[in-house]
Amino acid sequence: MPVTHQAASHELARRDTVMEGLVARHGLMKIGAAPPASKRFETLANAIASQQLNGRAAASIWARVKALVEGAFTADAILALPITQLRGAGLSGSKCASILDLAEQVSDGRVRLERIGRLPNDEVIEHLVAVRGIGPWTAQMFLMFSLRRLDVWPTGDYGVRNGYGRAFNGGVMPTARELEPLGDRFAPYRSVAAWYCWAAADDPEYR
Repeated sequence: MPVTHQAASHELARRDTVMEGLVARHGLMKIGAAPPASKRFETLANAIASQQLNGRAAASIWARVKALVEGAFTADAILALPITQLRGAGLSGSKCASILDLAEQVSDGRVRLERIGRLPNDEVIEHLVAVRGIGPWTAQMFLMFSLRRLDVWPTGDYGVRNGYGRAFNGGVMPTARELEPLGDRFAPYRSVAAWYCWAAADDPEYR
């Protein structure tokens, strides 16, 4: 039977005293069921549209983009839209190009989102970063929250680095390169460790 995120939280708390304190303060990792494969294109398109925007602005633009599509938000539905409509919803030219590239690669089969969940983590990342506008961080977030992978260690994420520094490293934030081997002791549950690093970054106890 697959290990759950909650069971992984217990295991990390058993291994590490700092993690034990984080689990006690923030509870077991909270994550819902994996979204259906039919939502993966929408998830990635939303991620592209939301890049470098605050939460409210991102949500507003994304709501306008979604309103352009009647029915399921699919690659073919996006390809059927004039680019002027996407621009009119608030997307920049570069984001339009990225979402259209994703749609084209999904539509012609170069990116097969219905099967991507069968690939190991490194192949998922390699697959996705071939799309314009999708970098390693976006691919890692997709692994963690769409595919619900337990062992992803997003060392380039500022919040993970910040939280690790506060909770585990005496307040000193490691670089991405320094953080990479520091996650080894949390394997194969590094996604869960990253979630607690985010929690520590927002926790006054660790400031």
